[in-house]
Amino acid sequence: MTFEERVQSRKTVYQGGLVQVERQEVTLPDQTTATREIVRHQPAVAMLMITAERQMIVERQWRAATGGLTLEIPAGKVEADETMDQAAARELNEETRLTASRLEAVAQFYTSPGFTDEFMKLYVATGLTAVATELPQDPDEQIGLIKLDLATAVEQVQTGQIQDAKTVMAIWYWQSHPELGVEA
Repeated sequence: MTFEERVQSRKTVYQGGLVQVERQEVTLPDQTTATREIVRHQPAVAMLMITAERQMIVERQWRAATGGLTLEIPAGKVEADETMDQAAARELNEETRLTASRLEAVAQFYTSPGFTDEFMKLYVATGLTAVATELPQDPDEQIGLIKLDLATAVEQVQTGQIQDAKTVMAIWYWQSHPELGVEA
């Protein structure tokens, strides 16, 4: 069975500072047509940060899209002039003022492929220490840092206090690798 759709036309219907929206007219494998709306977004990185005390660092911040506070792992977009690894190190500095002696990529995924091409790489960051030189923070971000142990993080997923998908994925990853944060 063939699944591939053929794009007949595409048009940018919105160009913003963070995202672009494209409307496509496609021909489906059965030769019928459909319309697709795709949100284009730069690749992104997210970091599961585990301290020497075996706690994860999460950020509390207001998210306009949800109309409320969220608890999320540090994350951010990859700039055009950097690799994903460089973006991960930069975001750790900007958002937490920490650096990691070990920064390991453990997963990569599309955040919501039904409507966006945003591609994200998840890292585990351990061996955390204060940065020597602080990078400028984004002026529109108000971030509070919180530390959670594994049991509390899992409970907050189960009770709905943590609903951010990348953070849920990171916590489940940590749950299946409870040795994280123990330096050899």
